[in-house]
Amino acid sequence: IPETVHADRGTSMTSKKVSQLLIDPGVTRSHSRPRVSNDNPYSESQFKTTKYVADYPERFDSLAHAREWFDAFTAYYNHEHRHSGIGFHTPASVHFGTADEIRYQRAVTLAEAYAQHPERFGRRPRPPEIPQTAWINDPAKRREPARQAS
Repeated sequence: IPETVHADRGTSMTSKKVSQLLIDPGVTRSHSRPRVSNDNPYSESQFKTTKYVADYPERFDSLAHAREWFDAFTAYYNHEHRHSGIGFHTPASVHFGTADEIRYQRAVTLAEAYAQHPERFGRRPRPPEIPQTAWINDPAKRREPARQAS
């Protein structure tokens, strides 16, 4: 049983039945702020990937079917799916510390390809950086409002 479940404020996740289901085993409910679609971009990204994956069922036949499908999807999402926001690595690779070695090997492969056929590239290719921090609203990228002339 998870400690916390985060969701948007959709009717299915705020319904009394779901609320009671989570309260009984002591699961804390976490919801995005009203009318803020990117309040938790990690959850929103995972929700979108879930909904658009090719084998997402039109409906689940039973609770067991839903659990089986989501167990398989979660394993895929964490161990196979390459995420653009983390340099096309898997979350497991970043979490377990193998992303730096994988990035190095990608750099070696790209350098060899460039050395053999530089005409195929506009510039020397490099694998994407792995972010060292994650932000929901990065203060460094926040635009300050224009100041009024006095």
